[in-house]
Amino acid sequence: MDVKAVELHGKAIMKAMNEKEPSASIIKLLNDLNSGMKPTEDLLRQTRIGVTINKLRTHSDPNVATLANQMVSKWREEVKKKGGPARPKAPASAAVKASNGMSSPAPPASGTASPAPSKKKHTVPSDKRNYKTDKVNYEVTGDRSRDPCVRLMYDGLAFMSEELPEDILPVAKAIEAAAFANAGDTNDAYKIKIRALFQNLKNKGNPNLRQRVVNGVIPPKRFVTMTHDEMKSDERRAADEKLEKENMNNAMVAQVEKSISKEFQCGKCKQRQVSYSQAQTRSADEPMTTFCECMACGNRWKFS
Repeated sequence: MDVKAVELHGKAIMKAMNEKEPSASIIKLLNDLNSGMKPTEDLLRQTRIGVTINKLRTHSDPNVATLANQMVSKWREEVKKKGGPARPKAPASAAVKASNGMSSPAPPASGTASPAPSKKKHTVPSDKRNYKTDKVNYEVTGDRSRDPCVRLMYDGLAFMSEELPEDILPVAKAIEAAAFANAGDTNDAYKIKIRALFQNLKNKGNPNLRQRVVNGVIPPKRFVTMTHDEMKSDERRAADEKLEKENMNNAMVAQVEKSISKEFQCGKCKQRQVSYSQAQTRSADEPMTTFCECMACGNRWKFS
């Protein structure tokens, strides 16, 4: 798409938003833009399409919000990759800022362009991150019962993450909205689901799950319906399958047949309800060992 085509798409998206058209219409426009547009710093600056897409990151429909979030992240990464030494350029992140209406710092006055400093996403250790450290306003639903659940989802997604708070919060909101839509109310099922999602996101042994959810590989609507088994890491699933196979093999091993006889008396309870089995535990010329178990009290003994 050229500048004009991108601008037309931006206007169509704004119109759909203002006239509250169905989410399906907005998603179609976003997908057309996402597939047809090749983001560059100049294109983002001229069209200011980022301003429009950013407005959709807080859309009431979690599918629209997630898609908008994915597009902004994708553009940011692609602009970074295209940065080259041909001419001094602002950091790639500045291109996205410019598309959001923010000014970009001027290049150095000297003839040699200084390398763009790497942008640290946050100063808090990743294992300590939560809504407090990131200074996130989680009160976004207008419902005192739901807002703490948005906070919980944010804490789960931010744990061990390097993503920016503004990239994590829309996903947290979309997950809570999907869970609420499934439950229909802030009932026990809703609360149990939120707690289960949080525990899975905070699982140190499954960092891939958090990353896939934040990046939109697992959409919010899909995430809130996944079972605990579906959320497992590949390593955990492989270990469970190995254990299950071992248990199955053990169950298929032929068990030593036991007989019950009244000829043996339990030395503990004096009952004559004793099961026994025999096995050759020593050399072939030695007598077999008899293993006894009292069916009344569970006492076990053996003799040869």
